[in-house]
Amino acid sequence: MYQQDDRDLREERRKQGKEKAYSFMIRVRVPGGISTPDQWLAIDEISDKYSNGNIKLTTRQAFQLHGIIKKNLKPTMREINKALMNTIAACGDVNRNVMCNPNPFQSEVHQEVQDFTQRLNDHLLPRTGAYHEIWLDDKLVAGNVTVERPVKVDEEPLYGKVYLPRKFKIAVAIPPNNDVDVLAHCLGFIAITENDKLVGFNVTVGGGMGMTHNNKKTFPRLADVMGFCTVEQGVEVGEKVMLVQRDYGDRSNRRHARLKYTVEDNGIDWYRTQVEERLGYKLQPARPYKFTDNSDRYGWTKGLNNSWHYCMFVQNGRVRDSPDYPLRTAIREIAKVHKGDFRLTPNQHLIIGNVNEKDKELIQSLLIKYKISNEVHSGLRLNSMACVALPTCGLAFAESERYLPDLIDKIDLILEKSGLIHEPITVRMTGCPNGCARPYVSEIGFFTFIYLFIYLFSSLF
Repeated sequence: MYQQDDRDLREERRKQGKEKAYSFMIRVRVPGGISTPDQWLAIDEISDKYSNGNIKLTTRQAFQLHGIIKKNLKPTMREINKALMNTIAACGDVNRNVMCNPNPFQSEVHQEVQDFTQRLNDHLLPRTGAYHEIWLDDKLVAGNVTVERPVKVDEEPLYGKVYLPRKFKIAVAIPPNNDVDVLAHCLGFIAITENDKLVGFNVTVGGGMGMTHNNKKTFPRLADVMGFCTVEQGVEVGEKVMLVQRDYGDRSNRRHARLKYTVEDNGIDWYRTQVEERLGYKLQPARPYKFTDNSDRYGWTKGLNNSWHYCMFVQNGRVRDSPDYPLRTAIREIAKVHKGDFRLTPNQHLIIGNVNEKDKELIQSLLIKYKISNEVHSGLRLNSMACVALPTCGLAFAESERYLPDLIDKIDLILEKSGLIHEPITVRMTGCPNGCARPYVSEIGFFTFIYLFIYLFSSLF
């Protein structure tokens, strides 16, 4: 949860002698991006009741709700909890939402990797009961009170008294697709298969996109491949990688506190040694893998058990209605009849997942009814991504989400003339150097720097 204000209104309210137009953003953690139709409908209802009436799908497979005023914070949290979702570890100096390739079109490997993602996410959650005490009045809405309810603890078993030096991000990729941009994360797991069976993961450490403008000691960095572990070892390896960062990450300078700087300063061999000492065994040598793209697979794809999956374009992850494109209404109506799941993609789009063969025609009819078609978009637009930026993000220096669609309109004119209108060119934009839309690993990246010039006038001037 972050406090924000509407920066479009700042100057007008200042002139009127009013305080800023404050509100809150709440981020709902969705491990691997998978939610049920009922959960989608709950988020949709909450966005009308307490938020600004639309839903933001993030670049890390989470829901964001904007424009929540202070008195509505607790009711919003309680409604999220009733939908069996929460915001725990979606922000803060902890392990964040664990990302996973959401496209289950290949084989049962996708389900195995999703199961691993959930186990890893659950294992690295903070154990404090403060969240339930503050927001939920300790009231359980589902589960076994003796098993599933968090135990109140004075000190976290993994995070200790001071948690991590900075946020910690994990992604799990399934080659040949790298939609999660696994090398852009603190910790990555690259699924390795043999004869269509998942045998383990190559482990990567030291990636990260954030930087501070005009500070050369901060920079984006791609992760290094540290070694290979089996599926059974994966959760333990993830824990030890995080604990090394907990113990050795820079706590004197938050701008130098991410894991990427720990690896950059000490080297990948040193980091591997630290992890292996905690494991009590050595990691195996990394195994061959190959990535061919980081795009989503739009339209219908067939998966296991004759199930179907439809990937839908959502421009910059903003689910809302417009007069000529009733996207939010369409998804709401689909959720009312859908028996499978919804999958948020790392590229801010949406998969209507696990559609039965007999239900495919119904879902398709709703897509046609509301004119929700991927075919009307250029290859550049289908592979575009932007952070929220203005007017709500306090870190933004410039536009991003609101401007990128107009920029693509102009670039598309050039691509049309060049015969490249359907080429899947990746373009990403952020309103500050922190890189939430991962522009540093795109084919075309826009990110904003601000240079401050200070003019000193002497009394003689």
